[in-house]
Amino acid sequence: MGNSGSRVGQSFCSRFLPEEQAEIDRLFDALSSDKNSPNVSSKSFSLKALQNHVGAAVPLEMVTRLYDGMRRVDLTGKAKGPSENVSREQFTASMSHLLKGNSEEKSLMIMKMISATEGPMKAREVQKFTEDLVGSVVHVLSHRQELRGWTGKEAPGPAPRVQVLAAQLLSEMKLQDGKRFLGPQWLDCDCDRAMIEDWVFRVPHVAIFLSVVIHKGFLVLCSSLDLTTLVPERQVDQGRGFESILDILSVMYINAHLPREQRHCWRLLFSSELHGHSFSQLCGHITHRGPCVAVLEDHDKHVFGGFASCSWEVKPQFQGDDRCFLFSICPSMAVYTHTGYNDHYMYLNHGQQTIPNGLGMGGQHNYFGLWVDVDFGKGHSRAKPTCTTYNSPQLSAQENFQFDKMEVWAVGDPSEEQLVSGAILCLPGWPLAPGGLSPFSYHYPLYSSVCREFIANLILAADAGLDARRCMAGSLVWDFWAV
Repeated sequence: MGNSGSRVGQSFCSRFLPEEQAEIDRLFDALSSDKNSPNVSSKSFSLKALQNHVGAAVPLEMVTRLYDGMRRVDLTGKAKGPSENVSREQFTASMSHLLKGNSEEKSLMIMKMISATEGPMKAREVQKFTEDLVGSVVHVLSHRQELRGWTGKEAPGPAPRVQVLAAQLLSEMKLQDGKRFLGPQWLDCDCDRAMIEDWVFRVPHVAIFLSVVIHKGFLVLCSSLDLTTLVPERQVDQGRGFESILDILSVMYINAHLPREQRHCWRLLFSSELHGHSFSQLCGHITHRGPCVAVLEDHDKHVFGGFASCSWEVKPQFQGDDRCFLFSICPSMAVYTHTGYNDHYMYLNHGQQTIPNGLGMGGQHNYFGLWVDVDFGKGHSRAKPTCTTYNSPQLSAQENFQFDKMEVWAVGDPSEEQLVSGAILCLPGWPLAPGGLSPFSYHYPLYSSVCREFIANLILAADAGLDARRCMAGSLVWDFWAV
């Protein structure tokens, strides 16, 4: 029996590179030598030892789930129940399954973490596991200070975002009759191993979240975990801190649906809290800035928005491509991609007499999937029954809604064109040199906050019928020269 167990343990060990296996062995040695577990053999470790090692980094519920999953691993096929403690072979096999395994092996461990019995389990048990997993990810990232500028605090709303994201992940599970898990009426349904395996295979967040909890919670093999595409860096102009509509879970969910090359950083372009309730300010801050995410919260606390895959341009035609999508964050999380019915992905217009002025995504004039009116603070989401472009339902609580909070975030790195393009801002009253610049001219990239403020104020000046070359910024009036 011992030789059989050793062979099985050795086969699991082979999944790790030699240096990785050495780190796994060091962690086991530390756990099995815990001084607070004197009655435990040096060849195994207890739940108390694991709790002492992890400390406050992982919630107790998830630590217990991981421990129970490990001691339920049967390496010989002859065990009559879970072992009292976790052996080296069980630990190595469990870590191998969770960090290096395929969907079959991961699903096996998840089922052991959920239930002590073999066979099908109730959907409500899977739901509770999913909520514990999502909550643990936020907890461990916050504890390890890995939020990259975002907040781990619970966002206000009718339902906690942990439960909202867990419900979204669970909704991807296919029941035995092929239907989706779409509400509490399904909580008493049985979930067998084939269903769990299919779920883990099709919903990568389940395995990713497990790996985050283990890598960052146990502080093991951390170099193999790349958080940059899971949690984008939050970039806001220095000294302009504000509380975003989005929390870390909302950001991770939206970010997972962006093109991979745009997932590593989000840069704030516009916030109604910082830049005011003005459609002109919105246009001045978001045009020609590359792909971006727009999100708003209506007066009924519904949070929703859209991803624009291309730079916004003020023009009377539709723009964008089939990478655009609409999304909902609260009261439920969902992403709605293009249907192929039409190409009405993005629309931004201002100052026209005969066609709508505002920002829209999907549908058609006066019937957009998402519409922000030029009369800033008003909008609509008209989908009867769904938006033709994105197949999205009504995103807002009311078809015609009002809002106070709106944000737009550029995603990914600025393009080379944005980096090269810029503006010359000249102090008034100074004579222009032969080259067209004054001795006190300053050059700012177009993506900088300074230049965005001038562009926005220039639009405001033009709207007011003032000289479009002169605009107010702070206490000074500047001349604006594009280059």
